[in-house]
Amino acid sequence: MRLATWNVNSVKARLPRLLDWLAETKPDIVCLQETKCPAEAFPVAEVGALGYATAAHGDGRWNGVALLSRAGLDDVTLSFPGEPGFAELDTVGAARAEARAIGATCGGMRVWSLYAPNGRSLDSPHYTYKLGWFAELREALAAELATGPLVACGDYNVAPTDADVWDPALFAGSTHVTPAERQALADLRDLGLQDVVPTPMKGPHPFTYWDYRAGMFHQNKGMRIDLVYASADVAGRVRSAYVDREARKGKGPSDHAPIVVDLEP
Repeated sequence: MRLATWNVNSVKARLPRLLDWLAETKPDIVCLQETKCPAEAFPVAEVGALGYATAAHGDGRWNGVALLSRAGLDDVTLSFPGEPGFAELDTVGAARAEARAIGATCGGMRVWSLYAPNGRSLDSPHYTYKLGWFAELREALAAELATGPLVACGDYNVAPTDADVWDPALFAGSTHVTPAERQALADLRDLGLQDVVPTPMKGPHPFTYWDYRAGMFHQNKGMRIDLVYASADVAGRVRSAYVDREARKGKGPSDHAPIVVDLEP
């Protein structure tokens, strides 16, 4: 079985690239993030022509997640239990959840596509929201781990270690690398989830994100913020995993590259 995760940074803008990539790479299960379209506008017919069933969660031009599967798509869950909202996003001040998580059972495995909040800056309410979001995610995944094999893929917007950013000194005092954010990831791993670290394909670091500006991709000045966290029974089936840097090349790419994981039956 082949599993993939990709922050596509707008599924409509990237649709031709996505369809070509699906046809060439042939993943069985795909977790997409930052789809940036309402669920009803997701290109279901286009990916369906390639044999994929679709579950999408999106409410506008920001955020958005989806699951594509040729291995079954059952028990779809939009958002996770307890997922917090962000009050400033609602004109009446009531917190409401964003479209950041979707789960389903695919091929006997529980799969989550996750797009964690960015956090913006350490003095921003978005940072507090991010930490709260991770705390509730941990509770939700703890409950699901008790039911069977699980993989939680996506853009976590946290670099797990200093080795996962191209220059740690430049990130000092910024989000994505703070002790609290890294502890949130450690808390997920403490549940029994394992970090499936992909082969980088270029250089020593398996970066998955490169800013569009200043030739960052070509200089390999990136970050590893897209992660595959798997329960032990899934991690034990991993035959190979790699960052598909080719998908980050060419005209009009996403600023993220997919991670592709091959699992033993």
